[in-house]
Amino acid sequence: MKIPAPLKSGVKSLRDTTALTYRMMTNRWRLLPDFLIIGGARCGTTSFYYYLINYPGILPAYTKEVHYFDMNYKKGPGWYRAQFPGAIGKTYAGQKRERPSITGEASPYYLFHPHAPARIASDMPGVKLIALLRNPVDRAYSQYWLEAKVGFETLSFKDAIESEQERLAGEWEKMLEDEHYDSFSYRHHSYLARGKYVEQLQTWMSLFPKEQLLLLRSEDMYSNPAAVMRQTLEFLGVFDESIDLQGQEYKRYKLPWKTGYKGKQTASPPEMDAGMKRYLLDYFRPYNTRLEELLGRNLGWDEEQPSPETKERQEVS
Repeated sequence: MKIPAPLKSGVKSLRDTTALTYRMMTNRWRLLPDFLIIGGARCGTTSFYYYLINYPGILPAYTKEVHYFDMNYKKGPGWYRAQFPGAIGKTYAGQKRERPSITGEASPYYLFHPHAPARIASDMPGVKLIALLRNPVDRAYSQYWLEAKVGFETLSFKDAIESEQERLAGEWEKMLEDEHYDSFSYRHHSYLARGKYVEQLQTWMSLFPKEQLLLLRSEDMYSNPAAVMRQTLEFLGVFDESIDLQGQEYKRYKLPWKTGYKGKQTASPPEMDAGMKRYLLDYFRPYNTRLEELLGRNLGWDEEQPSPETKERQEVS
């Protein structure tokens, strides 16, 4: 007998509400995260997070993107603790493995949100931070494609880029004036602004010591996920030599499904217009240069290279 969709939805809603109520009642015995994946958006944070929580000793939050320090801060610390496992579960997991167990979440809006860095520094000054950064040209187009797909963007990519300054005018100031103001345009139409990583990271680096911040390239995760996983696990202090990272499955994940790009997933976006790509390469070049100077490393983003979606199309064909 097939269960009607409304009934299934109602049962799920009741179950979720009951679970949250229980977690709220027990929040004083729950953990704060040991690490945060702070961004960036459309940089592979979903895949990266699932790689991490599939590793022994890393306990997941109840949802990947908690969005506490950006959109849910007014709900308070009790609500935030309710999103994580209990201390007893962490102790049990650690004793079972005879190694530390940790937990964390991934909210890619944190990197870009004007209030998130100071809130996190105030509430969790010792938390470890991970930023996953993608070539800002590819990141901008990937964000546009998603916004258009879900109906938040109706303009062409070229028109959206040309309209961004007007769309975002005054939104930063409104957010600073009212810390709970939720700007739709700042979240959904910030194709260029989000790619100015150097401006965002300077704020984070002024609030946290460098040993608490791990900066990774998305391109490295796409090409050699096992190496990036090892680097991250060592940074988090939970790397286990006995676990074969090379032998793990590193499929690509994409919310809201966790099954990779197959099955229910839609096709990859079409190839970016060559003229727009050259324009964006030129636009981001000075910001990339400043970022490389800040980090002391060459990021390799100033030359035209195929994006992961392009490589995927080439492999299929």
